[in-house]
Amino acid sequence: MQLETYISDLLYRYDCVTVPGFGAFLTHRESAKMHSSTHTFYPPKKVVSFNEQLQNNDGLLANYIAEVEKIPYATATINISSKVKALKSYLVEGETIEFTNIGELALNTDGKILFNPSNHINYLTDAFGLSHFTSLDITREVYKETITAVEEKTPIAFTPEKRNTTNWLKYAATAVILLGLSGFVGASYYKTTIENHNQLAQESANNQLEAKVQQATFIISNPLPAATLSVNKQSGNYHIVAGAYRVEANSNKKIKQLRAKGYKARTIGANRYGLHEVVYASFDNREDAQRELFKIRNSHNSDAWLLIKALD
Repeated sequence: MQLETYISDLLYRYDCVTVPGFGAFLTHRESAKMHSSTHTFYPPKKVVSFNEQLQNNDGLLANYIAEVEKIPYATATINISSKVKALKSYLVEGETIEFTNIGELALNTDGKILFNPSNHINYLTDAFGLSHFTSLDITREVYKETITAVEEKTPIAFTPEKRNTTNWLKYAATAVILLGLSGFVGASYYKTTIENHNQLAQESANNQLEAKVQQATFIISNPLPAATLSVNKQSGNYHIVAGAYRVEANSNKKIKQLRAKGYKARTIGANRYGLHEVVYASFDNREDAQRELFKIRNSHNSDAWLLIKALD
């Protein structure tokens, strides 16, 4: 059984894939970045890590293996347990286990599992088709302005003129007083003009609004009675997907069929491929969604799967 293949498939859709009795492979999103020295740009990606403490069976891996290999769930669980025993024996013997496209596992001196992630695959589907690239170094030219000094060739000599400073001061004081009075009068006039304009504009707007309200009142001859609607809006970022349809009418038909069977089915819009996604229900936490997913797979639709998506 190629265990790493099944883990790799699930890492595209889930943030945590647990191998019962062994550990869990976790992913977290890393933003795009640039290496300053090499001028290399890297797209956003999912970084894979390993946690040896998470070993409880959440059913995700076993269910997926059972679906792919067309075997019972119990048989898939037994196969995983056998594979885990073999992996642990290899680690104890000092071997390094390589999971293709995931990473390498080995034991340290304390008997703890060390994980070295692989960089061959980006599990972030939003960055599908993007790869890193290197840009040429940008050089900037600095232009310096050359200032030509102007030489004064002909010196000019100023001879002070004797004037009566007393009369000059009188004239200056009078001019300052007149300028102050004219500025105060001008400011008062401007303020009054603005206030009058605003008042007239407000009255005109009120009159137009009142006329429109009266006109609308007389036009309505047969008003409809008030109705009170009670709508239960689903929330949550964990959605159990029933299917995705190219034609919106087909998705609406599927919603009616599921609601007739008691599910709170709805559409969560079109995905990036233009397909209209129909879900059985949405949940606020992963545990409730996972339990409901197992019920639906066992009783209604074995192809149902869990989508983690924040809706606008």
